[in-house]
Amino acid sequence: MRNETRGTLELTLAMALSGTLGVFVVESGASPFTVVFFRCVFGAVALGAYSLARGFFTGHGLTPRKLGLAALGGAFIVFNWVLLFEAYEATSISFATVVYHTQPFFLVLLGAVVLRERISAAKVGWLGVAFAGLVLVSGVRPGDTASLKGLGFALAAAVLYALSTVVTKRISGVRPHLIALVQVTVGIPLLLPFADLGEAAGLGAGWAWLVGLGLLHTGVMYVLMYAAYAKLPTARIAVLAFTYPAVAMLVDWLVYGHHIGVVQALGVPLIVLASLRVNRVTRGTGGGPAPRTGRRGAEGASPVATRSA
Repeated sequence: MRNETRGTLELTLAMALSGTLGVFVVESGASPFTVVFFRCVFGAVALGAYSLARGFFTGHGLTPRKLGLAALGGAFIVFNWVLLFEAYEATSISFATVVYHTQPFFLVLLGAVVLRERISAAKVGWLGVAFAGLVLVSGVRPGDTASLKGLGFALAAAVLYALSTVVTKRISGVRPHLIALVQVTVGIPLLLPFADLGEAAGLGAGWAWLVGLGLLHTGVMYVLMYAAYAKLPTARIAVLAFTYPAVAMLVDWLVYGHHIGVVQALGVPLIVLASLRVNRVTRGTGGGPAPRTGRRGAEGASPVATRSA
């Protein structure tokens, strides 16, 4: 019980930290590509230092095939971040975060298409509920270009995250910290052609926010998440994961005065309920519990571990 209590605190802190990510992105004053580039740089430093200190490079278990899969997952992850941050700019942190949390449903659909996993009638039903929630949350009207653009970016980000999860689930015997390290390291050369280094040179105080994204939201947050996953059952992880959008919406309101409307708010519990039920159905049909060895894939190998940015 003490172990689960600690895991609960670790995951709650990780998800709460993830909920502040939008503020760090906006306050940095940099464009999405530049933000993600430096998140990868500082994140690689943080994860590399932690892995070295813990001795994870000894007996790492990485093979050329696993490195290739991790790199492919990394490409999906870094461009997922770019699209999510573009969604922040186009709409609001609250709106983008809620839409982004359709990830589990894209994971189910990709599992059916790529892995040929069977979709049960229950899953189809809950996917329908989630879609209804998404329609309400979007609140998009014809001609509302900004909202449509933000909706598209957030949905595309969710698809890329799901793709990364599908790829990463195929990696076994490697600590998630090392897979995450490979992913952010791959992001550095991938994003370098798109990052505006001239813009970065004039950021001033914005550098503190960029360093925070790398050290806190990529280093500390991932370490807390992976530690918690090894201690908690799937159901607990599924519930605690929604600390992230709750905190993101609260912070967006407190800092920027943004909030979703009454009709949009009606869609939030539908998405949350559908996500929880899909996770429960998945668990009951072979999805299995959350990893307890701490050696599964980065960004969460279990279906419920697909929530943080």
